[in-house]
Amino acid sequence: MDRRTYLRSLAATGAVATTATAGCLGVLGDSGAEGTVLDPPERDLSEASHPSYGDEMPHITVPDPITGETVSTEDLEGERAVLWTSFYTNCPDGVCPALILRLRRAQEYAAEQGFGDEAAFLSLTFDPERDTAEVLREYAGQRGVDLDAGNWHFLRPESYERGRELMDEQFGLVIEKRDADEYENLEYQFPHVGILLLANRDGIVERAYPRGPQTDIERLVDDFERVVTA
Repeated sequence: MDRRTYLRSLAATGAVATTATAGCLGVLGDSGAEGTVLDPPERDLSEASHPSYGDEMPHITVPDPITGETVSTEDLEGERAVLWTSFYTNCPDGVCPALILRLRRAQEYAAEQGFGDEAAFLSLTFDPERDTAEVLREYAGQRGVDLDAGNWHFLRPESYERGRELMDEQFGLVIEKRDADEYENLEYQFPHVGILLLANRDGIVERAYPRGPQTDIERLVDDFERVVTA
């Protein structure tokens, strides 16, 4: 199945979002940043607090509680391109499931095209108190994540404080635990920015998608394929 046929099948099931985001193809005629595969995005995010086009992917080392490994983004450099997001399994408003969906679609496409071993899908929880290995494994099954592919890692910081530190200092994103009184059976929640980052195998950010849950899947997969197979 080629990419266009694959993406048309997603559209037929309503999986492809139609909202345009910052993760679009580069402007023709613009020269790319040093070390990048893609041309500059249409929207300049260089003043944003989070990493964006041409920046280094943050170097983080976080445990994967399912595999028992400690995953380092620095160790992935030279080996795999990275598609990264942050989330928590108790997200009540659909933001996190939409982020995980986009990583999963890219994982599926990589498997279809035979380059899954050249990519890593990293999903960092900032709610380690509730997101245990058992919970994350169950969540993977619910969301259709292929843990057996060997390229997906749920990253779980040692504590909420460590997760908040990582998000703030490494990714420029503020995470704060708040009461969730408006949601039945939910003690606390995390209002947060749903962002996706795509970095090439040299550890350079190719795309930041700040409106991650609305990111157009066709554009994301196209960017992803071009970066992984460059």
